[in-house]
Amino acid sequence: MTSPSASSRKVLSKIATNRLQKELMEWQVNPPAGFKHKVTDNLQRWVIEVNGAPGTLYANETFQLQVDFPEHYPMEAPQVIFVPPAPLHPHIYSNGHICLDILYDSWSPAMTVSSVCISILSMLSSSTSKQRPTDDERYVKNCRNGRSPKETRWWFHDDKV
Repeated sequence: MTSPSASSRKVLSKIATNRLQKELMEWQVNPPAGFKHKVTDNLQRWVIEVNGAPGTLYANETFQLQVDFPEHYPMEAPQVIFVPPAPLHPHIYSNGHICLDILYDSWSPAMTVSSVCISILSMLSSSTSKQRPTDDERYVKNCRNGRSPKETRWWFHDDKV
């Protein structure tokens, strides 16, 4: 996707490695409802299957999230994107980038992959329409050179969807 290759990413710190191993063990024992971690040998990149919640616009639909962890996780937020095709949603761009404050400005080291997934499912579940953000075409065009969503200055102004 748009993130750096495994060889160009920085190695996880010991704190990040320990935290991710702990989160992964907790996930295996008690995964959040509607999510499935696709097992790989790469602790720094998780692929997570998302099932739309029953009774919502996304019921019976399945999507994939790609979660890339930075060297200093959890002090720094992971990069979380939908692997295209991304769901049609007013806060999800066609390239998979997600406009959700907890992934950027409102990140806290107390958050976990599970809590992020639950927030994303909540965002999907509360949507009343399936549509792209109004600036999707312009935004995606500006991201063509592999720009990370973490390099975007997001404007969080709409908490109704």
